[in-house]
Amino acid sequence: METIQFIAANLDVIGQRMVEHIAIVLVAVGIATVTAVPIGIAITQSKSVADTVLYLASMMITVPSIALFGLMIPLLSPIGHGIGYVPAVIAVILYSQLPIIRNTYTAITNIDPVLREAAQGMGMSNWQRLRQVEIPLAVPIIMAGVRTAVVMNIGVTAIAAYIGAGGLGTLIARGISQTDPRQLIAGALSVSLLAIVADLFLAMVQRALTSKGIRGEAGA
Repeated sequence: METIQFIAANLDVIGQRMVEHIAIVLVAVGIATVTAVPIGIAITQSKSVADTVLYLASMMITVPSIALFGLMIPLLSPIGHGIGYVPAVIAVILYSQLPIIRNTYTAITNIDPVLREAAQGMGMSNWQRLRQVEIPLAVPIIMAGVRTAVVMNIGVTAIAAYIGAGGLGTLIARGISQTDPRQLIAGALSVSLLAIVADLFLAMVQRALTSKGIRGEAGA
């Protein structure tokens, strides 16, 4: 009951922290998508390059988030951004690379070779085939990678409160430091609900971006 009363009395603060949280994740995953999708497409040309890139991305995701945020402090302090929004965004961009690159690579490499041959037979160039055939077919799997990155990094971004980036993690950090379960529970619930809503929203976006033919095959 006390937690509910706390949430009701601090909806404006929670709303502000949620906006901060969304701002970090939205910008970071947006930038990660713009960078990771082309990388995922490019590495389909070489299995050895793909293995190396995916290995490096896998190594990055194994670094504990609190350690990565900590590393950002000395690296970015010389340019005046050792703490706050910028290092949080950079860290989330790095964490977002693996699921998006991996899904893009998997989606492109698993396209039926018959479709590629048909596109070539129609006189399409490699770029036209990629843009008009391969990417539309790969969209559902690419979007699944984006969804994974968003949900995962909504949780990671909560740790960014410890480097002054704000967000819902501030409630959790204060709840721990002040031994206040109300703030701790409010922050944890808010992060969980944000992740659920974001995943449901992106699922709708994924469906909207998927061609009707593919949706029909999936539903069959």
